[in-house]
Amino acid sequence: MEKCIHLMVFILLFTSCGSRNKVISKSFSDQQINMIMSSNASKPMRVFKINNTKDSILLRTQSAYIKPDLNNKVLKHFTERLFATVRDSLSMGVGIAAPQVGILKNIIWVQRFDKDEAPFEVYLNPKIVNYSQTKQTRREGCLSIPDRTDIVNTRSKKITITYDTMEGQHVTEVITDFTAVIFQHEIDHLYGILYLDHLEKEIKDAN
Repeated sequence: MEKCIHLMVFILLFTSCGSRNKVISKSFSDQQINMIMSSNASKPMRVFKINNTKDSILLRTQSAYIKPDLNNKVLKHFTERLFATVRDSLSMGVGIAAPQVGILKNIIWVQRFDKDEAPFEVYLNPKIVNYSQTKQTRREGCLSIPDRTDIVNTRSKKITITYDTMEGQHVTEVITDFTAVIFQHEIDHLYGILYLDHLEKEIKDAN
């Protein structure tokens, strides 16, 4: 009888772990997992560029919700590799979005110039829920648009965002000035929007 009880406990634990792994794996497709886990966490990923046809199609595709989970090893590994990519000597950007490395998930890194020491922070499922009517003019570049920067006049001076932390907390925050530009730029990527689209809109509105 005791042996039967131990066997049942083992089966339950094994089933629970198996189900857990299935839930984690469902966060990413097999192809995405292969891309993410192909190298260690400190290895930058390839940045997708708009001058590559296949890359451009993906960059124009909307990303999907990602469930916050500190126990998701693939998610943790990916956020670390995404950070390594934005800080790579070939990139050295101030922000990056998951689609820019071929992973269509709602994840971004942003350098918080509005905080002491300008730390980089990761955000899951960020959304802009309010834009100020007051605009600001800033020069923007993009890791996915090689050898080009432009003046963009359409970014809001102040925005209100919501996002999830890796720990699963849902946060609302007001962001201003240049850091607000970075958030707007990176969140655009999650909807398949590039800063060039804002330039085209400016031209159309001017005519």
